[in-house]
Amino acid sequence: MELLSPAGSFDKLRFALLYGADAVYTAGRRFGLRAKAVNLSDRELEEAVLFAHGLGKKVFVTVNIYARNHDLEELPPYLEFLKGIGVDAVIVSDPGVFTLAKEAGLITHISTQANVTSWRTAKFWHDMGASRIILARELTLNEIREIKQKLPKLELEMFVHGAMCIAWSGRCLISAFLNDRSANQGLCTQPCRWEYQLQEKSRPGETFTVTEDERGTYFFNSRDLNLIDRIPELIEAGLDSVKIEGRMKSLYYTAAVTRAYRAAIDAAVRSEMPDTRLREELDKVSHRPYYHGFIDGFSSTGAQHYPSAAYIQDYQFLGEVTGWNDGLMEIECRAKFIVDDEIEMIAPNMADDCLINVEKILEEDGSSTDSARPNTKILLPVEKMPVTGAIIRKKA
Repeated sequence: MELLSPAGSFDKLRFALLYGADAVYTAGRRFGLRAKAVNLSDRELEEAVLFAHGLGKKVFVTVNIYARNHDLEELPPYLEFLKGIGVDAVIVSDPGVFTLAKEAGLITHISTQANVTSWRTAKFWHDMGASRIILARELTLNEIREIKQKLPKLELEMFVHGAMCIAWSGRCLISAFLNDRSANQGLCTQPCRWEYQLQEKSRPGETFTVTEDERGTYFFNSRDLNLIDRIPELIEAGLDSVKIEGRMKSLYYTAAVTRAYRAAIDAAVRSEMPDTRLREELDKVSHRPYYHGFIDGFSSTGAQHYPSAAYIQDYQFLGEVTGWNDGLMEIECRAKFIVDDEIEMIAPNMADDCLINVEKILEEDGSSTDSARPNTKILLPVEKMPVTGAIIRKKA
């Protein structure tokens, strides 16, 4: 089973692959449904493909907008460019874009935005030339199993972790209606997470809470998906790839979630249950309360989180380890920490994790300081050389 991780920037792509992803999905600066992500320039896309292929891994590029007439002029040269740099597949949802991608000779994966919820729809796309279907999040385990039984040669992919949408596989118009920024053009402002109240037509100015909470209620506020405990069942059902949501989330999120699912998949292949520490690891990244989505049936029970739209953030990402020399570890800081803090260094392999009691912090010139500040480089005395790709966090 393939592990597919998000890469909203080149750095996130690098860490996703280093922390165990078999493939990444990313986007260029155009035609993707995460327009507010950093995304990759054309040159970065080319470098990303070379980097991933050098590791024996793959890069999929999202071209999953619903195209308007004016998009059709710029799409063919962009798709030809993607073909030329050797991307492994493009992810599309629009039949017109799909046709252009096929004309460019690209391998195509059908986005979850296309709402594939039955084996007949999957067969339609397969017959048209698609090599993979990214199934709608709303499918149950039994439905996934049946699609694979009917179409054993078709690759099936599914989201297993991350944010959920209040609309069917992301088909939402709230952002376009309230903010004139269309989710289906990559500009969603997530107004579903806002606080709402009801107003009855004959009582203008009088608002009513949906639940008994004086603050209102976040009744569109979906919980986050977390299927790490269900990996063995998903393998048995015939999924070819499991996908982590989060191109707009942090480098730390990408690394930590990727390595947890890497360990869970490897354990399942060995017929072992996931280590309980993996669930704990997923609690250490920014998230909303978790649930299992619709894998056990189509029911809204537990799907919405009413008290708050806030994320749970029990751990803070402090920075990336960028070097080591003569007992001094160089850290590129993203957040503040101070002398006497207990911080944790994590690595691609959990066995290499370690706690560090901060006794001294040095500036780049070797002078002492009481604190490490964001967007600076500092030196930290340590006894053990860190492994490649180590990052630093602390309990909030």
